[in-house]
Amino acid sequence: MYTEFRQRIEAGLDNTGFYQAMYEMITRLGDEHSFYLSPEAVAEEEANYAGQHDYVGIGVLISAVPERNRAVILSVFNDSPAEAAGIQPRDSILSVDGTPILDEEGYLRNIVRGPEGTTITLVVQTPGQETREIAVTRQRITGATPVTYSVITSPAGLRIGYILLVTFDDSTVDEQVGDALRSMTADGPLDGLVLDNRMNGGGSNTVLEPILGYFSGGVMGHFVSRQEERPLSIRANDINGSQEVPLVVLVGSGSASFGEIFPGVLQDSGRAHIIGVTTDGNVEILWGYNFDDGSQVWIASETFRPYYHPEQNWEASGIIPDETVPGEFDENTLENDPPVIAAMTYFESLP
Repeated sequence: MYTEFRQRIEAGLDNTGFYQAMYEMITRLGDEHSFYLSPEAVAEEEANYAGQHDYVGIGVLISAVPERNRAVILSVFNDSPAEAAGIQPRDSILSVDGTPILDEEGYLRNIVRGPEGTTITLVVQTPGQETREIAVTRQRITGATPVTYSVITSPAGLRIGYILLVTFDDSTVDEQVGDALRSMTADGPLDGLVLDNRMNGGGSNTVLEPILGYFSGGVMGHFVSRQEERPLSIRANDINGSQEVPLVVLVGSGSASFGEIFPGVLQDSGRAHIIGVTTDGNVEILWGYNFDDGSQVWIASETFRPYYHPEQNWEASGIIPDETVPGEFDENTLENDPPVIAAMTYFESLP
């Protein structure tokens, strides 16, 4: 591949041809993790990481669910048209102005965003309910990806915190999780905490590490490349008992990359009880390389080795839950979500 693509590039390509060649090369690597970004995509990624989303749309973060021909809503931005229309996380968008939200190959169509002030008609479905049409007017959306959280009362009367983690690709997420912990413990300690990690596709270690620090500390594993290994060393940072609160992390098919390492190290150290279904196994660490035109390529260059069970290969096995409980994020409300219900039962069983 190196020889083939070097020859193609040296033969002469315009920018568009170079971008296409890079996309093709990365796809042929077959690791399902490495990727290439055009200069425009790099600028958007950097703004998103800084918590400075700036686009025209309705104010939702969505993820494709090709097996059910829909896109599930992960987050709703504050003061957005989507929030005003009553759209909530776990709702799904099926179509926009009569066009399916996913294309024939199961990828998201770029049809939710558009000119400011224009109105679109969405077909939306809340889990367990009939579809409904909603007219929403696009406006400029700015700010960070919001972190959703709440306090649930278990059947036995326990106060259980719930935090939805959908990305580590926004540098404000760790601060928002800290604020959520403070808010949920303002009226007293929690009896347990659920971290819903089923839709977390990963992001940056600079977001992962401080969030891990709320719940644990010390060396929790090693990043291993062909040349060296380096520790994942976490500095503990207790927030109103977060280091000791009983912890459940939910995992599923949408957990990937640092979204797998996160529950994996908490399970490996005995800090958390893991509920859900086995993840796909995609714990490679990406190294980034910059081109002169501002584009980037990110190549899988390391894997992760857990500290307490170094013989485990999460890339091959995925993260295997302590308790297998199927339940997709887009198919259930918080109240009737099987993994969340299983977490309540787990907390109530603790001495």
